[in-house]
Amino acid sequence: MNKNAKDIKQIVKEGYGKIARAAGSCCQAASCCGNANLAKDIGKVVGYSDEEMNAVPQNSNLGLGCGNPVAIASLKEGDVVLDLGSGAGFDAFLAAQRVGKSGRVIGVDMTPEMLKKARDNAEKGGYKNVEFRSGEIEKLPVEDNSIDVIISNCVINLSPDKKAVFKEAYRVLKSGGRIMVSDLVLVKDLPNDIKESVEAYVGCLAGAIKRDEYLKFITIAGFQEVRIISQSNYSVDAMFENLKGADGAVASIKVSAVKK
Repeated sequence: MNKNAKDIKQIVKEGYGKIARAAGSCCQAASCCGNANLAKDIGKVVGYSDEEMNAVPQNSNLGLGCGNPVAIASLKEGDVVLDLGSGAGFDAFLAAQRVGKSGRVIGVDMTPEMLKKARDNAEKGGYKNVEFRSGEIEKLPVEDNSIDVIISNCVINLSPDKKAVFKEAYRVLKSGGRIMVSDLVLVKDLPNDIKESVEAYVGCLAGAIKRDEYLKFITIAGFQEVRIISQSNYSVDAMFENLKGADGAVASIKVSAVKK
């Protein structure tokens, strides 16, 4: 996409603001806005159980994820968890249940409409151990060495500076802390028309980079034990309209790494 970082951030902010304002739930494809059942179906596909989806406020599941980072995070009582790009709060609320009253979850998002939705959901659900902060994942509003676990779900690929995201993640984690993220990466190049598509960018496709480059950024940031826990083909046709040519190019991965 021939746009600078500021342009990209504005595109993403506007796109996700529109999703947050839509009635009911919404997935990446504009045509499915308002279809809560489709959002739930997508949740099942990417790894959430019915029990998990029914355990959080309904409006927190917008069908935007590409995996279930909480399921792989091995969260425990008392953990302090940071959710990068927390959206309406779905993963943050699931994490809050696992860390208990002695733990805490911080969600960071740059979209005002998403923050409002998340905070409303937290109030309605009575979540006392969750807070949502306004900020960018390239410059986190979080103290150094204060987080036990970082989770993120199909968000880092949206950033125009992924290297900075992982450096920030490293900064805020405690020694021994870990990242557990689900994201989209490329296994082959995307056609140019998809790279230039605003819909594809908001839907996590056009911002995706090659898998090896993604893992390299994690290593450069200082993380150790970087490994792919799972990888699967990401079905573009199931999520988007009029984006032919990307079949087999995109993979959903779950990645873990540790700050020693």
